[in-house]
Amino acid sequence: MQVVIFAGGTGSRLSEYTEQIPKPLVPIGDSPIIHHIMKIYAKQGFTDFVICLGYKGYLIKEYFYNYYAHNTDMKINLKTNEIIYYNDPSEDWTVSLIDTGVESLTGSRLLKIKDYIKGDFLCTYGDGVGDVNINSLIEFHNEHNRVATLTAVQVANRFGVLKLNENQVEVFQEKPINESSWINAGFFVFSEKIFDYLEQEQDNFDLAFTLSNLAHNNELSAYRHNGFWKAMDTLQDKRVLDSLWNENKAPWRYND
Repeated sequence: MQVVIFAGGTGSRLSEYTEQIPKPLVPIGDSPIIHHIMKIYAKQGFTDFVICLGYKGYLIKEYFYNYYAHNTDMKINLKTNEIIYYNDPSEDWTVSLIDTGVESLTGSRLLKIKDYIKGDFLCTYGDGVGDVNINSLIEFHNEHNRVATLTAVQVANRFGVLKLNENQVEVFQEKPINESSWINAGFFVFSEKIFDYLEQEQDNFDLAFTLSNLAHNNELSAYRHNGFWKAMDTLQDKRVLDSLWNENKAPWRYND
């Protein structure tokens, strides 16, 4: 199955980096977050990627065009232009880099790559990592036979929670998991029928509108993921992910 990655947004809440580079190229540890995401899929057998470009998309093209230079040590003979790479960073991947427009929203981006997609496919955002079992996700999707399946996760409350008895605090919990709420973490499986729904939307639309329509028609399943997931939305999120990676505690890390 192909893997579609949304990589076209401006990432304005991470402007410390995204004024210069697109959000998917913001590094976690020593490589861009999009590379981490691709590794999650590739280590589970999915290596055919279609990347939806937009904001500063030429820099993502440059990263993959010069993949060797970005990912290995090398020696260059400046007289002959001969290049010797000291190790082999190559991956058995194919990567399609498709310009879907700077201003396009996610639903419109997905519709614009229709001609590059064959059959059912996987899809995710270019800013979130997790230890999602992709094969289990696909199996779940096939069992329920709906147009789309999203991965649902529970996240900690932003603030601590109090249980009060008049003016007395009976329980104080520091940012507990909100067990009553699930959010969309991406890591989708889409039937090719998704394009029938996308074609019904307006000129520029977010994927959330299509997901809402699918839910209304009982065509959207939720695969509950109880493991790790985190989106890199702010500088603090990046620092958390950096720390996990640099301390070799990243749950999404797949050993080579």
